[in-house]
Amino acid sequence: MDPIVVVGGGLAAARATETLREQGYDGDLVVVAAEAEVPYERPPLSKDYLRGEAGRDTLTPLDAGWYADHGVDLRTATTALALDVAGRTVDTAPGGTLRYSRLLLATGSRVRRLDVPGADHDGVHHLRSVADADRLAAALAEDGPVVVVGDGWIGMEVAASARQLGRDVTVVGREAHPLGVLGAEAAAIFTGVHTEHGVRLLHGRSVVEVLGDGHATGVRLDDGTTLDAVTVVVGIGVTPETELASQAGIELVPGSAGGGLAVEGTLRTSAPDVWAAGDIAAVPSLRYGRLLRFEHWATADETSRHAARAILGESAPYDVLPYFYSDQLDLGMEAKGLTEGEVVVSGSVADRECVLFWVDGGRVQGAMGINVWDRMDDAEELIRATGPVDRAALEAFAA
Repeated sequence: MDPIVVVGGGLAAARATETLREQGYDGDLVVVAAEAEVPYERPPLSKDYLRGEAGRDTLTPLDAGWYADHGVDLRTATTALALDVAGRTVDTAPGGTLRYSRLLLATGSRVRRLDVPGADHDGVHHLRSVADADRLAAALAEDGPVVVVGDGWIGMEVAASARQLGRDVTVVGREAHPLGVLGAEAAAIFTGVHTEHGVRLLHGRSVVEVLGDGHATGVRLDDGTTLDAVTVVVGIGVTPETELASQAGIELVPGSAGGGLAVEGTLRTSAPDVWAAGDIAAVPSLRYGRLLRFEHWATADETSRHAARAILGESAPYDVLPYFYSDQLDLGMEAKGLTEGEVVVSGSVADRECVLFWVDGGRVQGAMGINVWDRMDDAEELIRATGPVDRAALEAFAA
């Protein structure tokens, strides 16, 4: 029989491979990873790895020896160029055409680039790969001001790390407040901790030019303001890597719905014997009744394991709530569910020890613990409740 092939070099590829072996699959297994690295996870790239507090070995869920010991043909620095779902082949470079019996796509995302004059200057950084993190870490070890373009999760985490490294940091965001998906109440907590630690936050602004002559010296904003910078970090989001699938005719979800590949509850795509996991999978949610696509560590971890079991014949639908976390300065956060609806606060916002609930129609849609730990399982019970939840019970949750 032809091998099971996994295309991807991130956490989803690693966890799927591990699960296939744990579940008893002992046939041929090939992993095609575009980077020269053993498949690794990305959250530390903006946090402890970027600050030099964690080594490269902490990034890899499975080391190279594990793949060899478990008979996995790991092909790093190998690009999947084309997919033929009728012929069940993947064209790779190097390596030529690779046949598969079943295929898992875990191709992840690519960063969005800043489309302004000067965006290609030296000193302009993006953060997606370990190589990106190494270059940025070297830049942050030098002196001079840093401008972070984008105030989403990556931008705010990089800003926090750069500040911890002693750099002068300004964050430029287009919306009225950072981390716009959270709403004003939660964003205010993150804004407060960054401001207290000396991070300058500019809202409702955009960068129209990166200044410099070959190397960045600053940025110009849409209101004419200029900011000095020897290091510019662009964190304006990512785009799911769906080209391989789309060129093969696999069904996509419209961009307005979050993009990605439309999958069934087993994470099977529209193509026979092809599954998808991680950033690219738009998964039907039993709890929310619609397709959801998330670019989070936990999604990569959970969907890849589920897809691997489905590849081996399990048929249970995926039913894991979205989960994400972030560490910024002296603030730690973990959350489950969706940040949609009215915010109900339990605990102390002033002390930054609280749980925020998002409520719509009386039902809890999501919850976020800020410097409150080990309560997300309890919060999940409230999110999964089929009827309205008493507001007083939510307000007392973190007491």
